[in-house]
Amino acid sequence: MKSEMKHWRAAILLLVVCAALALRALLQPAPASSSVAAIEVGDALGSASSAGYARAYAPRSFVFPADHAAHPDFRNEWWYFTGNLRDPAGRAFGYQLTLFRIAIAPGAPAEDSAWRTHTVYMGHFAISDLGAARHLGFERYSRAALGLAGATTTPLAIWLEDWRIEAGDGANPRWHLQAAAKDVTLQLTLEPVRAIVLQGDDGLSRKSAEPGNASYYYSVPRLATQGTLTLDGQRFAVSGQSWLDREWSTSALGSGQSGWDWFALQFDDGRELMYYRLRRSDGSSDPLSAGTLSSAAGILRHLHSTDLTLEARGEWRSPYSGLRYPAGWHLAVPAAGIDVQVVPKLAEQEMRLSVHYWEGAVSVTDAQGRRLGEGYLEMTQDGPAVRTRWR
Repeated sequence: MKSEMKHWRAAILLLVVCAALALRALLQPAPASSSVAAIEVGDALGSASSAGYARAYAPRSFVFPADHAAHPDFRNEWWYFTGNLRDPAGRAFGYQLTLFRIAIAPGAPAEDSAWRTHTVYMGHFAISDLGAARHLGFERYSRAALGLAGATTTPLAIWLEDWRIEAGDGANPRWHLQAAAKDVTLQLTLEPVRAIVLQGDDGLSRKSAEPGNASYYYSVPRLATQGTLTLDGQRFAVSGQSWLDREWSTSALGSGQSGWDWFALQFDDGRELMYYRLRRSDGSSDPLSAGTLSSAAGILRHLHSTDLTLEARGEWRSPYSGLRYPAGWHLAVPAAGIDVQVVPKLAEQEMRLSVHYWEGAVSVTDAQGRRLGEGYLEMTQDGPAVRTRWR
């Protein structure tokens, strides 16, 4: 199945939609002539198919720690962790652990079978072994039934088989992550050193002019991180900084938007910058592109598309997918005195899973290449980047 991207991170969620539809075909009778041949992102995630779900119409009062848990009234949601780590000898790693939740149908399923569910989870796990110049990406998915995947509020836990995200008590708690795949095992403890940042309008992140085409979105932009990484039988004690993004919504963007570039940057002077550039079909930046800049003292500045300039530098073409990505970026926020280069620490950090996209560790430098910070960057490309086994 092939589809154009029309939603920020929608291509990732499209795979879950496909899994959900395949699962629904197993759980519900269908006419003999029916089949799933192709699904457009707009059809799967657009407002036309949002009946029965809650939608993000207006700012809300966030309640923590409850809002760290799942929001089953909304169609889709994610817990998105990324970070830069090092061992005592200075060997550097990047990591990503993301769990996605998506509803198959609104409301609770019938209780006539322990297998029946209205929810599917998908996970993406990646390690950038920067010392060895290699990137490893893994994927799994399961129904939220029989204990295979799910989320609880007390205690706060989200899991997909043995990939787990857990949190302690309090509004801005300590987090515990664990994931394992093949010869890679990651176990981390994340301690927040910054306050929670509500993105957009007090946490309402509008994606288009149509009411309800929005998400509830917050970040924890800096978490002191330590733990262990086992790679090919070698165990590393690692420490560094992580970033958490939390977002839940029901409806997708309107037409005319085809991709995005997402920056999560942690400056050495204590500032943090998040910005997502939504791309229109003609290659221009959508006016609804937005972000935030947090000072070391915690003062928040909201960034609009007119506050920031982005210029792609060079190009890297994936030898695997054939997709082309910028090889780096020039990013400037003149009013804040920011004028930096964002450079991948490793060119090949493409997630070559059922969805192809680029997500990896980056350095933040000045024009002379001197370090100013580091972070994570996500880039998607227009066109048929979704591949799935379901038909």
